Amino acid sequence: MTLDVTDLRKTYESGDEALRGVDLSVGGSETTAMIGPSGAGKSTFIRCVNRLTEPTTGTVELDGTDLTALDDDGLREARRDIGMIFQEYNLVERLTVMENVLTGRLGYVSAWRAFRRDFPPEDVERAYEILERVGLGDMENKRVDELSGGQRQRVGIARAVVQQPKILLVDEPTSSLDPETSNTVMRLLTEIAAERGVPVLINIHEVDLAIEHADRIVGLHDGEVVFEGATNELGDDALDRVYRGGDPPESRDSTAAGSDATVTDGATSDDAANDAVVRDGVVSADGRAPDRTTSGGS
Repeated sequence: MTLDVTDLRKTYESGDEALRGVDLSVGGSETTAMIGPSGAGKSTFIRCVNRLTEPTTGTVELDGTDLTALDDDGLREARRDIGMIFQEYNLVERLTVMENVLTGRLGYVSAWRAFRRDFPPEDVERAYEILERVGLGDMENKRVDELSGGQRQRVGIARAVVQQPKILLVDEPTSSLDPETSNTVMRLLTEIAAERGVPVLINIHEVDLAIEHADRIVGLHDGEVVFEGATNELGDDALDRVYRGGDPPESRDSTAAGSDATVTDGATSDDAANDAVVRDGVVSADGRAPDRTTSGGS
């Protein structure tokens, strides 16, 4: 499976350019982490790939099929091959864990069976297996609103995997989780990619997690790819291009020393958003050091 993105651009009605001609290929069973400051275009890129956001121009090809050229019916069918894991989980809170996981199979059953939540036995069996794999084997009958943040994220992963996609797109999977749970989630995603032979593209703020778990890193700055390479190639110069727009290392260090800004990904950015914390050559783009403590469950 190969995802090929060519000259992808997104300009909003306001005139803001979120993406400025992004080219990217993802394939095999590698995990690619997309990093960059707030407003770099990371979330927009992932949403344009599956057309949750419509790109302005460019092509997105999945196994040779141009997703940008599909009509609604064709896109609905193509999305069965694209597993999506959301930052805010995107689960139905009043439903059980199992019911949420099985929604990953909605694209394969009739509307009547979907309404009745009547899934084939093989789908149910597969869902049990995947819940066991993500560490939720005894929680299938729990309502989602009873779960911690980390458990909800695992439900989202299980739902995407039961879909049997050709690629997994992941939007900020660790933004509200504590460090230990964040590592668990990232390790789970990379292991699933290897086990099932599908590529994973992760939009992530925490560069330390990207370096530890990804095979490849793509850096976005102001809607453009400014770095692409293996994790061990992400040195100070590359971090400058991604987070400071090319400022020299001494400028970055002096700025970071007095910065405590917290940033989030969005459609626009300001100067403070780029003042990321630097510690031992590792940047956390949310303005927190790698040993940060955040809220979230396990």
